Amino acid sequence: MTSKPADDTQPSTAERILFLLKTRGPLKTTELASLLELTFEAARQQIQKLQASDLILGVSAPTSGAGRPSLRWALTDTAHNKFPDSHSVLTLHLIESIEGVFGSDGIEKIITSMEATNRQEYVQACSQASSLEEKVAILVRIRELAGYMAHMEPAGKGWLLIENHCPICAAARKCQGFCRSELQIFRAAMGEDALVERCEHLISGDRRCVYNIQPRA
Repeated sequence: MTSKPADDTQPSTAERILFLLKTRGPLKTTELASLLELTFEAARQQIQKLQASDLILGVSAPTSGAGRPSLRWALTDTAHNKFPDSHSVLTLHLIESIEGVFGSDGIEKIITSMEATNRQEYVQACSQASSLEEKVAILVRIRELAGYMAHMEPAGKGWLLIENHCPICAAARKCQGFCRSELQIFRAAMGEDALVERCEHLISGDRRCVYNIQPRA
């Protein structure tokens, strides 16, 4: 009897742990074991390997009652760098070159041109929706395909668009006009009947970017 070949396309347990910490933030060993359907000991062994590889670190989280703070696991900068950043070095060099030749006005013209193109694409895609929920779902699909690890969650009468990763983070840190442009594109895509506000911002030190999308009263 021949054994069934391993499926190399399936993510390893270590990769799944990194993904969970990226999308959900710091988690306890027991939480990771439950989400991955592992025993506590199996989860602990994987965590030890990731910690030894400088991919995760322990952070203390205060408890709701008396007692010692609980230990949760979070990604290190090394682990964050394992997620795609859309050719960050090349992008930074291009931004610096354009700024050196054409000044800050040249950068703004490029961002404005990109915004106009993306606005047309987003507005056209969302125009097919019959409700705000459908518009947000379409926006999530666009952002997911672009590498933002996006999803939506209900919030009051509206929705949160949550982006757990920014594939243009290096460029956005260099020039925050990219972030301003994205917010304007989202507002255009949702239309005049919706309010769109950014309530968490990766560049400002938050773990992710979150947009609160609510129907206008």
